[in-house]
Amino acid sequence: MKASEKTEKKAMSLRFPDPEQYDAIAAAAKAADMSMQEYVLSAAYERATAVERVFLEAAREAMEYTREAFAEIGDNVPDTERRAAALAARHRLEELDGAEAGHGNAA
Repeated sequence: MKASEKTEKKAMSLRFPDPEQYDAIAAAAKAADMSMQEYVLSAAYERATAVERVFLEAAREAMEYTREAFAEIGDNVPDTERRAAALAARHRLEELDGAEAGHGNAA
């Protein structure tokens, strides 16, 4: 690959037509102990990646919500075991109901 074919990063020249805007950015850069170039680049990068960060945070929250919801369902007890336990409990209740019904039918 020739050097001329490589993608080169280009310098960017910024103009600040509004002196108040320039002064505000210069003061913020000084307060952050950064050059204006570093400050502008870091602010631009923060803004450019903000959407990605919001998306990733929402995905993490959804994952945590889902994890908690499924944990409440049955503490990871397999469905077959849960169904078998429910069926056994239903049969036991039916047996108890049948025994109680027989008590009131004395002839």
